[in-house]
Amino acid sequence: MTLQEYKQTIKTLNEWAKAYYTMDAPLVSDDEYDRLYRGAKAYEAANPDEIDSNSPTQRVGGMVMDEFEKARHLEQMYSLEDIFDEEELHDWVGRVHKTSTEVEFVCEPKFDGASLNLVYVSGRLVRAITRGDGVEGEMVLNNAVTIKSIPLSISHGGICEIRGEIVIFKEAFERINEERLKDGQAMFANPRNAAAGSLRQLDPAITAKRALVFYPYGLGKNDLGLKSQTELSKFLEDEGFLTPPKSYFCKDTKAIFEAYEDLKSVRDSLPMMLDGMVIKVNSFALQEELGFTVKFPRWAAAYKFPAVERQTKLLDVVFQVGRTGAVTPVAMLEPVDIDGVVVARATLHNFDEIKRKDFRIGDTVTIIRSGDVIPKVVMALTHFRNGSERTIEKLSSCPVCGKELLDEEAIIRCQNLECPARVIESIIHAAGKKALNIDGLGEQIVKILFDEGKIASLVDLYALKQDDFEGLEGFKEKKINNLLSSIEASKGSECWRFIVALGIDLIGEVAAKKLCEKFGLSSFSQDAEGLSAIDGFGGEMVKSFLHFASTNSEDIQKLMEKITPSEPVKREIKDSFLSGKTVVITGTLSRARDEIKEILEFHGAKVVGSVTKKTDVLVAGENAGSKLEKARTLGVTIMGEEELMEALA
Repeated sequence: MTLQEYKQTIKTLNEWAKAYYTMDAPLVSDDEYDRLYRGAKAYEAANPDEIDSNSPTQRVGGMVMDEFEKARHLEQMYSLEDIFDEEELHDWVGRVHKTSTEVEFVCEPKFDGASLNLVYVSGRLVRAITRGDGVEGEMVLNNAVTIKSIPLSISHGGICEIRGEIVIFKEAFERINEERLKDGQAMFANPRNAAAGSLRQLDPAITAKRALVFYPYGLGKNDLGLKSQTELSKFLEDEGFLTPPKSYFCKDTKAIFEAYEDLKSVRDSLPMMLDGMVIKVNSFALQEELGFTVKFPRWAAAYKFPAVERQTKLLDVVFQVGRTGAVTPVAMLEPVDIDGVVVARATLHNFDEIKRKDFRIGDTVTIIRSGDVIPKVVMALTHFRNGSERTIEKLSSCPVCGKELLDEEAIIRCQNLECPARVIESIIHAAGKKALNIDGLGEQIVKILFDEGKIASLVDLYALKQDDFEGLEGFKEKKINNLLSSIEASKGSECWRFIVALGIDLIGEVAAKKLCEKFGLSSFSQDAEGLSAIDGFGGEMVKSFLHFASTNSEDIQKLMEKITPSEPVKREIKDSFLSGKTVVITGTLSRARDEIKEILEFHGAKVVGSVTKKTDVLVAGENAGSKLEKARTLGVTIMGEEELMEALA
């Protein structure tokens, strides 16, 4: 690296650091930043007289946002020196041993979050400051007090700075991003950025909703009189702070390495993201003797895990059809090693995400992989674009069978019953208890019959004969006869069961029953106007049903001929005081809920599931809960089962 290249490297690192630490919007992966940072560090080690004062190796953290009040730490906050392999671990321990060979170490998880400094005076929390540049940070006390794992008071009456990490658990992170996606907001790139962004909200109410968690890891200025990290851990636990999910007491390099390997092996099972293990000298007296460099304490280091987030090229996009017919875009990547696994493919989720994140073929992107989780593309690094990138076009026809796809905005779906990608799932669904109820036709049997070429669609199921099972492993005469009898018994199924069996997207049992009550088996010849007249049928349901009927018209006709579904018996409606009334049933009744519903509908009532201003009558059994309370509040007529039956009689 030349001096000019070094200067450019420093400029680039500072741009990346500002985006990462200050704007909570990273421009590159952590792995790419670390690679460039280590290059600058190596140049500075070889050319100490040329070190740029603006180099990130010479300072800590990020800049302070103008929106927050600035506050100085009582004692400076430092970063940690990074260790990446066993050789570097030996070197670091060797430097500690130059001061003392009688050393004990404490090892804990390195949480991937945002640093926070809590200041307690006379037992009360009086300040909460982000790390900032290490000397001065942002005052976020109003936000910190909303975090339930931060005690508002401690038993110690003096001054005490308690440093720790604000993290977001993986489950909460996914939930926050789902909510942001629904609201049309940019998703957080990773839990660390979500934690930092949530901590630095101008509205504390937003912070309170984000389920932030605080894990303390050390002290600043204090008069506690503690002598070691182990004593500190006991003090923090006694004061009600959270303790790390794993911790290790080590006496030598071998034990530290074993602790690292153990923590690495369980990190994916922990609720929060980790990016390494922190190693600290246990004795506070020895910590003081070892002291600090410009940026790091000499008595602590971060032994980093192999990267789970890497930077690569999005070379192309292919489309996979899932078992339910959903078409998923998959990124074809320039192969990259993540934690010992070469990744060349990653999910792009759906077309809403592609559009919102503006992924393009040819983009430089960051991808993430954690444990056995399928790798996914996190973000496009748009500042690398040169104009050659291509937009990702949404498909209109299935890449497997060629049939027209149902476009549901975020998801596109193949509804062709004979599509090889979904035929197994469609048959398994059709055999279910809420559909044709073909006893004995499980997933394994369907797969065998499909793989052996005995069936290629649901229609073929009804052409199976005894001879088709000859030579198939596990099929004895009794099993074959039982299966064929179950298939035969499914003939004549009720109209609604037949419609459910087809597996039409958005058309479940309730919708199928409404279709059959209104149109019977002629449902498939209805137009949009007729279907829209059915109570509860919205535009998307109508669109899905019409698309399915058009795509599968031949198969539907063949299945009707094979199964001969029964038309629904037109129910007689008797005039009563319930005619045209909206009724809700709640609580435990002496008769089955479905039986009560049939009685009510026979007497002209419309039975719904929830109490609203439009509800006329609530039929309440024992242990009626919130529906009863709401009905009372709204002035709805409330009747018991016995009272109802007497009135109807």
